[in-house]
Formats: sequence, structure tokens, C-alpha cells
Amino acid sequence: MADTLPAAIQDPNNCQKSPLPGIGYSYGYQPSLAAGITFCALFGIAFFGHLLQLIRLRRWTSALLAIGALTELIGWSGRTWSAECPYNRNAFFMQITTLIIGPVFFTGALYMLLGAFINSLGRQYSLMSPRMYNIIFMTCDLISLVVQAVGGALAASANTDDDMKLGTNIMVAGVFFQLAAMIVFTLLTMDFLRKSSKFGIPQEYNKIIMALVISLLAIFARNIFRTVELLEGWRGYLITHEVYFIALDGALMVLAVGIFLPFDPARTIPKAYQVAKEPGELSEFSAGV
Repeated sequence: MADTLPAAIQDPNNCQKSPLPGIGYSYGYQPSLAAGITFCALFGIAFFGHLLQLIRLRRWTSALLAIGALTELIGWSGRTWSAECPYNRNAFFMQITTLIIGPVFFTGALYMLLGAFINSLGRQYSLMSPRMYNIIFMTCDLISLVVQAVGGALAASANTDDDMKLGTNIMVAGVFFQLAAMIVFTLLTMDFLRKSSKFGIPQEYNKIIMALVISLLAIFARNIFRTVELLEGWRGYLITHEVYFIALDGALMVLAVGIFLPFDPARTIPKAYQVAKEPGELSEFSAGV
């Protein structure tokens, strides 16, 4: 707790690296510098790749993927900082508040992508309009984002065990809410693809559908991991062993956003749509991707 730490450790500019007797690191371990640099590089590539597509094609999916990658990049920068200054509370606060919310932007991109499929393949195959999907699930994303950010900030800045427990519970609630929204979204997506596939899906879409499924599964697996991790508490087995965080958070999130670099819906779907629809309708569809 902050009020029991030595003044030097409470100093936001401190960079005490070697372990102090009786005072553990906030993580339960000293974060790996190599892992921090590696994931900063990977999320940096994803960020600039999707940013370039955003500038070129001006698609919402590219914007959300770029923001999510940037959020992850900031978080892993915090962990890289923590590798050199493991007692620094600012570095810990920086990574906990960003890495918990980064995937929210990726799910937002998936919600927009489903709307693009509905626009292209046909509203008659969907239970709701693309607009309603965006309103409902983007609202769910926003709620999840706020709840997880509040919980993460409270847990990171906690001065008492009760405050830390409260912050953790709020974070878990936000992740649970996101999981519930993703389950509903998955069922609706499966229903839409099942119906539309009976009448043929453009070949160009197959890789994008595969990328959507892979990204969705990666985010879902990550959220299950973070839920179990947080339920175990801040001194639980998962949270105090970095290998699990690297494999079940960092690597999965690289997959979730990176899969859309080679299989970019912003580039592929409008191209396929132009073949199937009248040229006059293209701009309306493209604006919503």
C-alpha cells in the first residue's frame, strides 16, 4: 500500500530496481525487458499499419484497430518501463489502465465489420439492421471501457486492501460485461453467416470472415484469462507469473489486431462490394466499414 512504502518508492520519479527487503514488486515479479520491447515493436507495427490504412481509406474499422493497437503499445511501454523501474507506481498505473481496456477497441472493430457484412450480403439475413448492431454493441463497448478503466485506476492507486479489492471487482465486472456482449454478438454473427452462406458469399470475403473468427476467439480467450486472473487476486498464481500474461494476453492481442493487417476489411470488402453492387451505392457502404 502506498502509505506503507518508503518515501523513495512513493516518489513518481523513482527507479529503484533491486529488490528491497520485505517490499515486493507490484507485479509480484520484475517484468521482462525483452518481452516489453518485443510487444512494443509488434503493437507499433500494428498501429502504424492500421493508421496508414485509416489515412488512405478512411474506414472506421481501421480507426478502431489503430486506437486499440496504440492503447496496447502504451500499456506495453509501461511494462517496459517497469522492467527497469519495477517499483515505479506511475509505470504500473500506466500499464494496468491501458492493457485492461485495449481489447474493447478491437471488439468495436468486429462489431463494425459485422455491419459491413450485413450491408454487403443483405439485410434480409440479419435479425437487426447494421445501425442497430452498431448502436447496441458500441454502447456495450463504451460501458465496458468506462467500467474497466475506473476499476483499473482505483486498483492501481489503492491505498488500502479494501480499495484494491473494490477496484478489482469493478474491473472483473467490466470484463464480464464485455464477455456477455461478445457471446451475444457471436451468436448473432453465426446466425447471419449461416443464413447468408446458403445464397453464396463472395470469395473475397472468406479470408475476412476467417480473420474475424480468429480475432474474436483470441479476444474471448484473453477475457476469460483476465477474469480468472483477477478473481484469484493480486497475489494469485496467474497474476504473479508473467509467462501467462505474455501468452494469454499479449500474444493473443497481437493476433487479434495483427490478423487484420494481411486480411484488411477496409481494403477487401469495398473491392468485393463494387463487383456485386451498383457504383452509386459504393460510397454509402464504404463510409460505414
